[in-house]
Amino acid sequence: QVQLVESGGGLVQAGGSLRLSCAASGSIFSINVMAWYRQVAGKGREQVATVTTGGRTNYADSVKGRFTISRDNAKGTVYLQMNDLKPEDTAVYYCKGSEFGTKGMDYWGKGTLVTVSS
Repeated sequence: QVQLVESGGGLVQAGGSLRLSCAASGSIFSINVMAWYRQVAGKGREQVATVTTGGRTNYADSVKGRFTISRDNAKGTVYLQMNDLKPEDTAVYYCKGSEFGTKGMDYWGKGTLVTVSS
């Protein structure tokens, strides 16, 4: 199994930057896609960015040009660099890992809070 732990959240002013980290442990060799999601209280989780083992990335339209997802497979860590933060980026950010194959499982971290003030 895989365990994911997020860190790096905090309070930042609009226009500022934060870098989130997701440390993976366990059977990390089985993980293909890593992703960042975010959730505001009372709403569903929104996919923010994904990255494959090979480095292919995708982003939600709302964060394109501002956020960058990256992955260090040797360290078992995924990052989300967030620049030009806006108040609407305020949310709990979650890390997700998906195993290879159609039978693969999904693993979730417990989240880290990002608050952007205006």
